[in-house]
Amino acid sequence: MDILKILSRGTKPNPKNQTAKGSAAAVAATAKLPSAGAVPHPQLFNDPVSSSSRGKKRKRKNKSGDKDAEDDGPGNDNEDDLSDVDFFAPPKPRTDAVQQHNEEDGEDQKKKKNKKRKVKTLDEDECKQILRSHRLKFTLLSESVGGVAELEARAVEGKKEKNKKSKERGEEEGKEKGPKKGKLAQLWPQPLTAFGQLKYDYGINQTLADNITRQGFKIPTEVQMGALPLLLQPGTALGDKEMEKGVDFLAVAPTGSGKTITFLIPAIEGVLKARGEVNEGEEVKNELRAIVVAPTRELASQIVNEGRKLAIGTGVRVVLMKRGLRLQAEGRAEKAEEDSDSEDEEEKPEEAEHDQNEDEEDKEDSDEEDGDDKRKDQKEKPLARVDILVTTPKILLNFLSDDGKLTNSKRTLPTVRSLILDEADVLLDPIFRKQTMAIWKSCVHPDVALTCWSATMASNIEALVTKHLSKRAKHFNISRPLIRLVVGLKDTAVPNVTHKLIYTATEQGKLLALRQLLHPASSSDSGPPLRPPFIVFTQTIDRAKALHKELQFDIPLEAGGQARIAVLHSSLSDQIRSKIMTKFRTGEVWVLITTDVLARGVDFAGVNGVVNYDVPTSAAGYVHRAGRTGRAGREGGVAVTFYTKEDIPFVKSVANVIAASEKQAGKAGSGEESVKKWLLDALPKVAKEDKRKLKVRGVEARRAGGKEASITTQSSWERRKENNKRQAIEASKKRKRMALQAEKQGGGKRKDDDGEEWGGLDD
Repeated sequence: MDILKILSRGTKPNPKNQTAKGSAAAVAATAKLPSAGAVPHPQLFNDPVSSSSRGKKRKRKNKSGDKDAEDDGPGNDNEDDLSDVDFFAPPKPRTDAVQQHNEEDGEDQKKKKNKKRKVKTLDEDECKQILRSHRLKFTLLSESVGGVAELEARAVEGKKEKNKKSKERGEEEGKEKGPKKGKLAQLWPQPLTAFGQLKYDYGINQTLADNITRQGFKIPTEVQMGALPLLLQPGTALGDKEMEKGVDFLAVAPTGSGKTITFLIPAIEGVLKARGEVNEGEEVKNELRAIVVAPTRELASQIVNEGRKLAIGTGVRVVLMKRGLRLQAEGRAEKAEEDSDSEDEEEKPEEAEHDQNEDEEDKEDSDEEDGDDKRKDQKEKPLARVDILVTTPKILLNFLSDDGKLTNSKRTLPTVRSLILDEADVLLDPIFRKQTMAIWKSCVHPDVALTCWSATMASNIEALVTKHLSKRAKHFNISRPLIRLVVGLKDTAVPNVTHKLIYTATEQGKLLALRQLLHPASSSDSGPPLRPPFIVFTQTIDRAKALHKELQFDIPLEAGGQARIAVLHSSLSDQIRSKIMTKFRTGEVWVLITTDVLARGVDFAGVNGVVNYDVPTSAAGYVHRAGRTGRAGREGGVAVTFYTKEDIPFVKSVANVIAASEKQAGKAGSGEESVKKWLLDALPKVAKEDKRKLKVRGVEARRAGGKEASITTQSSWERRKENNKRQAIEASKKRKRMALQAEKQGGGKRKDDDGEEWGGLDD
């Protein structure tokens, strides 16, 4: 081979080779899609840590046999130094002493099988190394009696040790110094490095551990790594026995990071542990001990399905709340703590409108039976056997108050020990706040633990939780520490999703851009490739219906036709919604058009992309919409957002989230970012009042029903012609119906269009 020919080759690519490379790249891109079914690595972050920063170095045997020969971890117990091993030597015959030693070990393992194993804890440096590597940050939000004071003191001592040299120069000044005012204490609890630790180190139920293994959970995600030890054994995780009473917990973790499994495992383990405390001879009864509250029925049903998988063979009953279900409750003897803040009592007009819309939806969903009949049915039905109840706020409140009104709450739930708020920022938002707070007050046991979970959590929600926990502590004369866990950057989208912000100018431009994603003309089209299945989000139900009508014939009959596109919204019945969800999960539906009813919590493992046909009403809304793809660490997901002239005043919130997410993924400054700096500088800032109105009402131009809100490619003349034709057909049908009614009333005599009897032909 002539090296000069190789060095003198031109830089212009050969078209044949380019075609071959393009097809190979397309195959590789398809293999990386979430719908490909490949098992991903569930952890989103694993920053490399240099060996010099490790808390504990690997130790080797010395010839003298001193203490440096100690093991450096659970997997290296009594292992020989690798430098002394001859890999090419024949295997040594096993001596009788070795066999006898192995037999003794086997007998010891059988004896210790039922004994509780002591948790092997890591030192603080190792905990810091692991938690920082996975970007986990624990913060103490509220103080408690006893244990928290020690935790804060230990945090201060850690800071003193870190600055030991500077403190030695001025010892007196160093002793007087403490934590800065307003700065929250940071904690370093024990992390969970493998799911096997739950069984051997934290002693969870054998059947529950087997179910976890059967579901294929091996490597914990970041939120599971940080939260499970703290919820199962807080005293061990924090190194303080007084914390064994439990903690209140608030987790902010990316979408698709396994939050559902994280709160279900401690809930099921809590039920099993309570049953183990029952005396011999006593009957084990199903007692309601945990309530999981979710904002939508789809999310509640999904939580029930996941809970039942984990509870197989344990006898724990995970039940979805339905109308007519009777729970173990008591009459309210006295009022629980009341809200004294005027801000909770005084509603803004927009919040009142939210509540009114919510009440209207509940009336549509409710049965057309009288209240007296419902009460009779509830009295006749036996008590349901429930251990863990999953519910939406309104339906549980209907049971507690008979009529769903907050002022008539007559029942309490005295056996509940755990209240879990999934998507807590929505449940404590003005839309559901009163209903959620009423459920919280009905849990009258003093030892109720609160856990809140979401991918986004505003500071006002954290302040609300802290305030009500302090009120509850004063009322029951008991308190717990409130600990917050943040995974990665707060309020950002998952880093493994590709984001795209596309300007379409008009509504017709949106429709053309969506059709271009469905039918790309070439591989060089602007934007990342988007392949089915994917979800399209709209602002309102009417716009979802209109978009479905416009796109239902875009997929050819050979590929399935209009059966491949479906629309899902809150005005559909439960049965229709569940059927559509099933078809989308099984792959029968490729394009699902929906509203924000599916924006939160619902897990679709194989969704390749998300299209925000209408701009989300908030930055948090974008985070949750984009989180429907890229679940559990799957790469290749795409989130596309269209915006028009009307959206320009509101787009900067979404652009900031995209920029922060790409910075977290390491794309900032590499030329791969989708939102350039000049665009961020050019977009106008969104005022607070505009943010609030947008969150409540959305873009007003799309709610009016005018030209800006229409989704169609037809001209106004064609739409008018079609409308006139439709009205003429309806008028003709109406005349025929009136004629038939008149004929029946007139004894079968035929009447003409004017309503007069026909007298026959004139002579």
